[in-house]
Amino acid sequence: MPIIPKNNEEKNKKVVCTLNDLEKRKVVEHNALIQSVAKMQKTALKMFELAVSCIDTENLPENNTVYLSKKELFSFFEVSSSSKHSQFKEAIEFMQKQAYFKIKSNKALGIEYESIVPIPYVKWNDYNDEVTIQFSEHIMPYLINLKAEFTQYKISELQKLNSKYSLILYRWLSMQYNQYEHYSVKGGRRAEQVEAYRNPSITVKELREITDTINEYKAMTNFTRKILKEPLEEINAHTSFNVTYEKKKAGRSIDRIVFHIEKKRKADDNSYKLEDKTYQEDKARKAETEDQLVLQAMDSPYTKLLMEHFLLSYLELMDKKILAGLQKNVYPLYDELKELRGLNGVKDHLSYVRAKQEAYSKRNVAKYLKKAIEQYLPTVKLQDLEQPERAKVRGKGASHE
Repeated sequence: MPIIPKNNEEKNKKVVCTLNDLEKRKVVEHNALIQSVAKMQKTALKMFELAVSCIDTENLPENNTVYLSKKELFSFFEVSSSSKHSQFKEAIEFMQKQAYFKIKSNKALGIEYESIVPIPYVKWNDYNDEVTIQFSEHIMPYLINLKAEFTQYKISELQKLNSKYSLILYRWLSMQYNQYEHYSVKGGRRAEQVEAYRNPSITVKELREITDTINEYKAMTNFTRKILKEPLEEINAHTSFNVTYEKKKAGRSIDRIVFHIEKKRKADDNSYKLEDKTYQEDKARKAETEDQLVLQAMDSPYTKLLMEHFLLSYLELMDKKILAGLQKNVYPLYDELKELRGLNGVKDHLSYVRAKQEAYSKRNVAKYLKKAIEQYLPTVKLQDLEQPERAKVRGKGASHE
């Protein structure tokens, strides 16, 4: 953590956090805090997260107090206007008077609730660059000495997020993905449980609770736009996550949301390989293979069927990676279904997928269709084992049951 000693006498007591080398600073919080209701504005929540990133868990802050540079604070919030001081004061006053976390815990005797004002004391002045922030003693157990059930992420991930809902959703998604990474390495969970952390599910009711929107955005279209679509666009653009989602119904209404989280691959510095003949040949081979898959996909009757069932758009038809992915990972499975049920069986499957289709992103269309056919094929094969007469019916299609 980058620090600037104020002077030699205070060097071991007081350090001022700056944003130099921001990538190395992390926020560490208990999962109960991640899942709590943040009754505060975006700026207050962001300021709290920034202050938490200044806590050195190896050397706990004296009097639960950390010190930030005002200049760097403005830089983190990208505030450059002449009114930045008044904006800062307004955010501080709101944080102390109205902002709090509502934390729900499951205890032996039942559910317990805590309402905690996280930062009750802040001091700054006009002639000094230092901002003093003191955490509440009640919030500290959720920030230090965390042995289990905690989440950590880089504070830099939050810098470009400009919506309170983006911040809340990012923290919750990080909690889930942290567990996916932990159990993928350490074990201790079944494979489907581990995958569930990467594809977490939350009820609409629970999502409304943690985003504090129980009485807001009553119409599902507005809720989807403000709590899912716009926040995920920010998260996908400015963090290390790529996230898509599906809406799941219970009866006629949307009951829960299933997220699909992918970690972006860091761009490799391959400049040193530019003169490597083997590397260049391998790169050319991969490009040639992709081009071949694209040509095969363009000639495939399945591509036409996907277009006819509105499962593939003209824009997606121009995307080489999507076509290559379909040809490589999806169409061979359609061949299996065609062998079992004829071409009409494939058409029937696509009609069913279209009827049940939920929103998905362009880059995920091949994955979405692959998952659908992978889930259906075992059912078809089981039907043929249990009812051999069905296997003899070719070309007539089969209903999903």
